[in-house]
Order: sequence, then C-alpha cells, then structure tokens
Amino acid sequence: MEKKKGFYWSEEREPHFRRRKEILAQHPEVKELYGIDNGLKFKILGLVIFQLVTAPFIAEMAWYWYVPIAYIFGASVSHTIFLAIHELSHDLAFKKKVYNNWLALVANIPIVVPYAISFKTYHLKHHWEQGDEHNDTDLPTQVEAKIFRGLVGKILWATNQILFYAFRPMFVHPIKLEKWHIYNIVFQLATIGIYWYLVGTGAIIYLLISIFLAGSLHPLAAHFIAEHYVFKEGQETYSYYGFLNKFALNVGYHNEHHDFPNIPGTRLPKLKETAPSFYDNLFVHKSWINVIVQFITNPKIGLSSRIKRNNSI
Repeated sequence: MEKKKGFYWSEEREPHFRRRKEILAQHPEVKELYGIDNGLKFKILGLVIFQLVTAPFIAEMAWYWYVPIAYIFGASVSHTIFLAIHELSHDLAFKKKVYNNWLALVANIPIVVPYAISFKTYHLKHHWEQGDEHNDTDLPTQVEAKIFRGLVGKILWATNQILFYAFRPMFVHPIKLEKWHIYNIVFQLATIGIYWYLVGTGAIIYLLISIFLAGSLHPLAAHFIAEHYVFKEGQETYSYYGFLNKFALNVGYHNEHHDFPNIPGTRLPKLKETAPSFYDNLFVHKSWINVIVQFITNPKIGLSSRIKRNNSI
C-alpha cells in the first residue's frame, strides 16, 4: 500500500471478499443468519409516524425547546431512518425486492428529499466496488481533501457532511434514472406535498433541520467517518460495538456488515460471536464521539485518510 496525492492506494481486492470465503469455509453455520429481519418493517413505520406526527407540534415551540429537541430527537430519529433505508437497500425487510423498495419509499417521506432508491444504487456499488476511485462515491474527492484541511476545514466539512454525501455522487458518478428512481421522485413529491398542505411549512422546516443535524456534528453521524477512514494503517473497515448501535440498527458492526451484507443488523452480533477469530484482532472504535474529535483534531487523519483502488486493473 502506498500514498499518492494524500490517499492510500491498494493493488489488492477489498478485504471482505476473502474474509467472507474464509469464514464460510470454517463456519458454514453462518448461512443460518442470512435472511430478513421480521421486525424491521414495524420499526420503520413507527419511526416514520413518530417523525411526521411530532413535527408540526415541535415546529410551534420556542427556540430554546425547538433546538435541543431537533438535535436530540429529530436528528436521532432521522438518522435511524437513514439506517433503516440502508437495511432496505439490502432487501432485509421482505423476501421480495419490490416490497423492500415500496417500504423504502415510505421510509423516505420524513427525509423530505427523494433519495432512497438512488441511495440503494450507490450503496450497492460501494459494497461491490469498495474503494474504487470512479464508482465508490463514499470516497471524498481530491477537491474536498484539498480544500477542507486543518482544524477549521475539517470542522466545516464534518458540520456539513450530509451535503457532501448528498451531492458528491451526482458529480463523481451520475447514474441513469430508471423506473424505481422515477417512482421514488413522484411518490415523494406527492406525499410531502400533501403533508405540507395539511401541516404547514413549519413542520417541513423542522424535518429539514433534523435531517441536516442528523448528518452533522451528531454522535450517530460519526459512523460515516468511523467506517472506512484509516485510523490504523493497513486496515480498511472499522467496527464499533458500543451502545449507540441500539439507535443505529447495529451499523457499527461494519466489518461484519461488509463481510455479509445479506445478514440483517439484528443478527450481526451473532456473526461476530460465531467467528470471533476473524474479528477480535481487528482495531475497533470505542466511541463514535471520539471518532469525530480525533478526525477534527488529529493532523494525521483527514479527508484523504481513505484507501483507494482501481478495480479495472
């Protein structure tokens, strides 16, 4: 592995393909963990209803209640919905893909902007082409890494990282809109238009603020940085096993997730328990809050602290 233009470059395939084969060879019982999470659809519906019902009431509160509630509750619920849509991108709520897609459209409603199906397209590319400089839009661009350096630069980027994740794919790897992308746009515009008419602009603004905070300097948003930024040279993906996983659908089990994306988050702890020799020796994050602090303050860690590869080689 070498450094070029600040980024780490690897000539090897992403590590999860090999580890998945080795785990299955030693622990074929892991296949019993494959399948859907029967409770996921109920969690999603509960979160969506909670966010849509509470938004118009919170929108009427005084700022000294509004701001902390938006950060503690609005942002946290929004982020959990992000991660529910992530689970749906792997078709983990229903056996039939089409049902997962429809549920993703419902989950998308309180996020205001239609993104669920586009996220699925890009996220699956992130899995199968991890680190590819052309197709993995999870990677920061050279321009981002050049501009957002140092303490102030990294604070600005981390504060606005949801915007970079939203707009970066359109510049790095624009995709052709297909049937479900169109369904997502039409469904979202129709439902959010009706909701707006019924509850007013204040609720929409609250939802938008919650979304922004959910991808800003928020403890749950730390997983964006924790998952693949190099905190230990030679390791590409990182897990976190702390209590915030209860609000993040176990996305902290990220090595485990990339090894077996067809295992729902509820069963990833069991995967680690089944194959401990493959995970116990890896570097793990103890705190997502500390990840944000280290990312901002440690001069050795920055936007170029990612591993790239050219999958066409």
